[in-house]
Amino acid sequence: MDAATTNESPEIKLHFLDYWRVIRLRRSLILMVFFLCLVTSTLLTIWLPKQYSSTVQIEVQKDDPEISFSDSHQTYISADPYFLTTQFKIIESFRILTNVIAKLHLDEKLALQNGAARWPLDVTYLYLKNRLTVEQTRMTSLIEISMRNTDSDLAAKIANEVAESYKEFRLDSWKQSKGRGLAKLEERYEKETNELQLARINLDSLRNELKIADIYDQSVMSQDILSHQLEDWARQRVAAESDYLEYSNILFNLNKMSKDELGGALGTAYAHQLDSELVDLADHLQIATAEMVTAANNYGVEMPVFQTAKKHLEDAQTAYQNKVNAVMAGIQTRVRMDEGFLDMIKQKEQEITQAKNEEAQKNRPYYVAKADVEIIRQNVVELGRLMLREVVETGQPNENVVIVCNPARPDSKPVSPKSIIIIPLGVIVGLLVGVGLAFFIEYLDTSVKTIDDVERSLQAPVLGVIPQNVGVILDEGPESPHAEAYRVLRTNILFSRKNESWNTVSVLSGGAGEGKSTTLFNLATIFAQNGQRILVVDSDLRRPTLHKILHVSNTVGLTDFLLKQRSLDEVIQKTKVPTLDFLASGKLPSSSMSILGSAQMKETIQELKRRYEFIFFDSPPLLGVSDASILASEMDMVLQVIQYRRYPQPMTLRAKQMILKVGGNLVGIVLNNINMSQDENYYYYSGYYEYQYKHREESEPVVPASGTKKTPSEEIKPKY
Repeated sequence: MDAATTNESPEIKLHFLDYWRVIRLRRSLILMVFFLCLVTSTLLTIWLPKQYSSTVQIEVQKDDPEISFSDSHQTYISADPYFLTTQFKIIESFRILTNVIAKLHLDEKLALQNGAARWPLDVTYLYLKNRLTVEQTRMTSLIEISMRNTDSDLAAKIANEVAESYKEFRLDSWKQSKGRGLAKLEERYEKETNELQLARINLDSLRNELKIADIYDQSVMSQDILSHQLEDWARQRVAAESDYLEYSNILFNLNKMSKDELGGALGTAYAHQLDSELVDLADHLQIATAEMVTAANNYGVEMPVFQTAKKHLEDAQTAYQNKVNAVMAGIQTRVRMDEGFLDMIKQKEQEITQAKNEEAQKNRPYYVAKADVEIIRQNVVELGRLMLREVVETGQPNENVVIVCNPARPDSKPVSPKSIIIIPLGVIVGLLVGVGLAFFIEYLDTSVKTIDDVERSLQAPVLGVIPQNVGVILDEGPESPHAEAYRVLRTNILFSRKNESWNTVSVLSGGAGEGKSTTLFNLATIFAQNGQRILVVDSDLRRPTLHKILHVSNTVGLTDFLLKQRSLDEVIQKTKVPTLDFLASGKLPSSSMSILGSAQMKETIQELKRRYEFIFFDSPPLLGVSDASILASEMDMVLQVIQYRRYPQPMTLRAKQMILKVGGNLVGIVLNNINMSQDENYYYYSGYYEYQYKHREESEPVVPASGTKKTPSEEIKPKY
């Protein structure tokens, strides 16, 4: 036999029906927790004292700063994003609330509400602060002050008094800040006035010393003559530079030309820069050239006409060339003159600039002192204006800093406890806690729950599923609904038998109380009711139970035969089923504890195999004593019984490994004690058969020809 497979199978994701199965199985726990939370939340709404809330709504504006150098302080106000948050803390401060406590005698009133005569001031303050809520009205700059108390009238009085105390506090703070600001302004004004007088005296001294014709109290200084002169020369320099550059470019381009190109260029491109004589000479030269060509063509070069034309051409060329040379000389002279004039202008600018710098350096102390005097004078004027405004505002207190928009009024409806919230919350919490607790217990429960659990952890097939509260089939009758589960088990065993000679079966379990003895006896009964010759052997020598099911004696049995005290025929007992025999365990002497592992036991098993078609051996739990392992090694087929939700899966896996370790032939698993009504995963194992038997009981019985009624077993006999 192969060793047990211990590799973990892949994790199987749970289906929705698996969660629903857990909820159905643990529904009593869920309902208990649900009703407990529901009752608790209901009692809370009844027992908790009713609290009333009153709210006063105020508008809070910012005070002017102690000293402001601008006419409007709106920018200053909007620049503080924490203003309202700061006011919340001020309203909840010890100073404000203690004033409220003193005015309304809350140390006595609140103490009486809580069963005391009088509270200390700090205790009353903490109590009041914990029940006071200060928050901003949504999408506005208004502040809401809410107070909760069991007395609605007192809650309204406290909320209104908190608003009034805060208003008084802001007014006192405003007056104090204005007083401090005015004192600082007066001190600063006097200091600035003294500085202004000293600065003016110093300015007069510098003016006389430097001999400056200027009056210190004029706002605009006199015009600087040197500056105007410098501006004029700068304009002339720009014009001179333009002329110089223009004629320099003309001269540069003309110097690069040949004599022939020079005349044409002067007569065309630069004609607008020259006189008209050059143009006339160029025209005469062109006419003379044409006349000479005409004379040469008409009269010949030897003729006087030609010689005259030639003489005119030479004179025209000489005159034209002289004029070109004169023009070029004029342009050169113009460039030199422009260059000299430009140098003269630059020299003059340098002289004026130097003179201006010397004048400015000389008069600099005076003008610096004059600027300082002007700054001090402006400060004195501004301080005087601020002092006037502060004096006016101090005489008219700013009572609009805090405006009570909506005073608090007594509320007729309590705000707590809110049954409409607490009870539904209790319902939701009860359901969540109940379901969560059910799944947590299900998570901690590692026992076998489904066929998938068995086949996944044990890697063995489930041959049968036995319902809960199964009795002895021998007493219930072959037509009971429970008998069908054992018929299914019998069929699966026969199909799992690989050899027709295998006829010894042992039903084992890992721990006690898993129902192996009842399973074995009912399975043997089903085999016997099918007409096969069956023997049931009670081989649990330490705690035999099968003789109690059959109501027979356990005086003699297997141990007597193994110790050769009785013969086999003497120890085998008959039952009320003709084909079912029983071999009790007998009394076990203390000196024969290992008798099941003896050679006599092996011979007995072989002898019984020859006499009976199937032999069923009951045994103790696998994890208790070694007898079960010995029997498992001698059996043709071994069934392992696992009780539903009893032992953890590692224990059942250990039992299976012990069977395989001793060489037992484990053909499958029997899942026992299933609650069919609670677990829908197993409903199909019993629903059809229960319907079948119920339908059969309601139908008329078949009457044979002899006039006697047939029993249900005679009417329908399962065929396997």
